[in-house]
Amino acid sequence: MPYHRSGDASAQADKLSGIVEESDLYEGFAPHVETSEIKTLDFYNQPKPSGKEPALRSYTEIQQLLQQGKKRDVKNILRENSWPINSPIRAQLWPMLCGQHLTKQQMLDGFYWEMVHQVFGTTELSEKPIMLPAFVDATHCLPYHLTSTGRAVADRIVNVLGYDCPDITYSPVLYPITSILLHFMSEEEAYMCLAGLVGSKEKVFINQTKLQHEVTWKTVMQIAKKHTKSAISYFQRICPGLKLERVFMDWCWWILAGLPFQHLVRIMDCYFHEGIKVLYRVALVVLNLFHKECQSNNEWSPDNIKNDIGNALIKFCKKIPVSPAKLLHAAFSIRGLSTQYISRIFIKTEMLLKSRSVLNSGSKQLIKSRSSDNLPTSQSQVNIQMMSHTLTIREKLHSESCRNLLFTLWSWLPVRITMYQPVLLYTTEEHGCSLTTFYVRVEQHEPTLLMIKTCNNEVFGAYCSSRWFERNVKDDKGQRQAYFGTGETFLFSLYPERAKYPWVGIEGDKDLGHSSELFMAADSKMITIGGGEGQAIWMDENIRFGKTDGCKTFNNPPLCPSGDFEIRVLEVYGFVGI
Repeated sequence: MPYHRSGDASAQADKLSGIVEESDLYEGFAPHVETSEIKTLDFYNQPKPSGKEPALRSYTEIQQLLQQGKKRDVKNILRENSWPINSPIRAQLWPMLCGQHLTKQQMLDGFYWEMVHQVFGTTELSEKPIMLPAFVDATHCLPYHLTSTGRAVADRIVNVLGYDCPDITYSPVLYPITSILLHFMSEEEAYMCLAGLVGSKEKVFINQTKLQHEVTWKTVMQIAKKHTKSAISYFQRICPGLKLERVFMDWCWWILAGLPFQHLVRIMDCYFHEGIKVLYRVALVVLNLFHKECQSNNEWSPDNIKNDIGNALIKFCKKIPVSPAKLLHAAFSIRGLSTQYISRIFIKTEMLLKSRSVLNSGSKQLIKSRSSDNLPTSQSQVNIQMMSHTLTIREKLHSESCRNLLFTLWSWLPVRITMYQPVLLYTTEEHGCSLTTFYVRVEQHEPTLLMIKTCNNEVFGAYCSSRWFERNVKDDKGQRQAYFGTGETFLFSLYPERAKYPWVGIEGDKDLGHSSELFMAADSKMITIGGGEGQAIWMDENIRFGKTDGCKTFNNPPLCPSGDFEIRVLEVYGFVGI
């Protein structure tokens, strides 16, 4: 039956947001939890440091901070306040944290039970087993301490979510997260929390496709290679044939299936506010702690772990030798692991995987550039002259030099494009430095010509064959494109060097590798052109700073000597009549 709050409930019961107290010790748990299974770890019995401990913050304090938009303050509180596992605060705190990510307007009172009735024909909980959606990993339907009724409730929630969100095709962590939520709240509240996590636009919480799942574990692996070098080196040394991929495929289960429930609950306090990056940090700490124990504890000697390091990691997590507070403190003390850094690795990995998928399928036909090195036609010369009147990068260059540069650039364009009149769509000097404005003015035009002048007077850019709007286009499985564009895209440098860098596939080389199609990528934080062991052009969301590397897509050198550059002017041209 639906779980309703009675109108005459006590003030305490109301404070617990519908959670019924089963005992003084386990007052914070929902009715469908087998509290006798939850053991208090020795960490809580250890003598506490001398001195007065600061009082734990209340739900009301955190609520007020969120309402004031002070998310950073909330983040710090969640990281530092070690509420006991049975604290009633989570009955209200978790729904509030997850609710801030909700985007669906229809999430009103009664919505969930209407969905339940639509899917099952009744709101009564069936005694028969419920068949789980295909996106669930049957080997990791972790119930933790839920009763049989609690497990049936979890099954029902996941089914309704799958019905309401058909774009979810693979999400092994969704069921365990559901189970964790149900320890502290009602069925309806748990569903609303999941809807917020799944629908979040600003942060990633739960992967929903196989591509996202693979990109995530490969991102964790890349981060670990940088931040846990000694641990990675140790594992590879004791097991020379070890394939790291096999270990990192299960990285999320170190946490969700390995760590004690007390640790997991404290991690969730932070995760529901900050997103999946919290799990990344915890995974790195687990690796470092395991490496340390391997060197001092015979239980984790090379002979005992070398045949199955992945399973040994999960067993180690079950006996992890640090408290939840120390684990989180170590996780959030890792330096150089910013959201932007993680995002760049994630996007790069996604681009590589998407490229390999397209190359293997052979479903996408690449268009070769038909550029000509001949002099522009008479019509083209008129177009160039019109272009030169608005081209701000010509500053500090003689008019004749500017004209010659433009003739050269025009000769590099596909022949059919030279027949059309150029038009200035966007310039930082007139329209401001904002990626949002850039998209509004540029995204529907195809093709576009990007020209950058740095504060060191270097001039370079790219001919972009596809609309920037394609960053929002989804494939048949509902996945956003990691990259887009065609083989007509090319890079160029005009000053001080003059050079064109076409797509490497233009010569018909058959052995291109998986990075040969990384033409264009973009989101709300950055723009990228070219990829594979570097990004040819990368610009930040403020269109102020950028970076240029050599990349495999165009086989180019960095387009300016320093690699990093500050943008003085960015101009984007379209072509009238196309």
